[in-house]
Amino acid sequence: MTFNDQDIAAIQTLGYTLDEARFLYLVAVHSGYFVPRQFLTFSGAKRGKRSNNFVTKLESRGHATWREYHRTGGVYHLFSRTLYRYMDKENLRNHRRHSLEFIRTRLLLLDFILGNLGFSYLETEPEKVAFFCDVLGVPRKLLPGRTYEGGTRSEPTLSYFVDTFPLFLDHTQSPSSPVVTFSYVAPGQVSRARFAHHLHAYLPLLRQLETFSFLYIADSPAHFVAAEQCFVSLVRMPLQADISCELLRYFRLRNAWDLKRYGSLSASDIEWLKEATHRFRGERFEGCYHAWSSGVLTEESLRTEFEQLRPHGSANFRTCLVTATSLAEEGESALQPSSSPQASPNRGEQEDE
Repeated sequence: MTFNDQDIAAIQTLGYTLDEARFLYLVAVHSGYFVPRQFLTFSGAKRGKRSNNFVTKLESRGHATWREYHRTGGVYHLFSRTLYRYMDKENLRNHRRHSLEFIRTRLLLLDFILGNLGFSYLETEPEKVAFFCDVLGVPRKLLPGRTYEGGTRSEPTLSYFVDTFPLFLDHTQSPSSPVVTFSYVAPGQVSRARFAHHLHAYLPLLRQLETFSFLYIADSPAHFVAAEQCFVSLVRMPLQADISCELLRYFRLRNAWDLKRYGSLSASDIEWLKEATHRFRGERFEGCYHAWSSGVLTEESLRTEFEQLRPHGSANFRTCLVTATSLAEEGESALQPSSSPQASPNRGEQEDE
């Protein structure tokens, strides 16, 4: 990771040391939340005067507040608009208040970042859009996006990569040819449907890449096997399969469903059809389906039309277990540093303007 010297210097003008400024940069960009042990892990400090001075600065300057959660512990929220503004990152949503599930996800994400500072991260939306569109030539319309409705006097806003999960270039295998690596952060119990929804959102982009890696980050290995099966089913197999064969299967199953021939469909057929409906959305596929179902488009013609979309490249799936992700416990245990960093309420809160 390369820190932006200008951003770090800007944070230091608010009264923070170099280590403190770098840590606050990581928190602001990647999580918005942290627990004291994460600062100790990053700085190499021990619990005591140094860590106490740091959190005292944060609270006295109104840059962060400590929140306690019943039976789960507490966490610092870096909410100050001033601090984000000094880095020219006021548009980041990390300064806003969030749900407990969101906070757990961000703490897990930050633990991963702290244990893997050697990667080249694409940190912000403009960086990610520029990399895929300008460097790799991917059409902007294929990026994972979400539309946010504007107010009564503003237009809707289309944002990309809104999940903000780590997205980085991995140079470990080949320094000259880094592998684009996407990720999904899953604290606690995450349903297969939610993970599948995330993969569907990224599929149009993934189809444009020759090679990429996908990293499933979690604080428990309980769902690693299910997550890989989901990835293989929704991403790897479709990308490596002959798309015309997949499309013909989709047309046949959809036709049986449309004709209410439910008895001819197995449970696996119905599940596959549900997933394929997401994959084959769009006017082109709709037009082909209606032409095929009416007899205008033959199977041979369909195979010829989609011949250029034959499989290529590789889609690698990996898992990463990060263990030190719980909210800090009450009392002094909150300041205990993580023993394995690589494994990888409210006081009066007033946002300064």
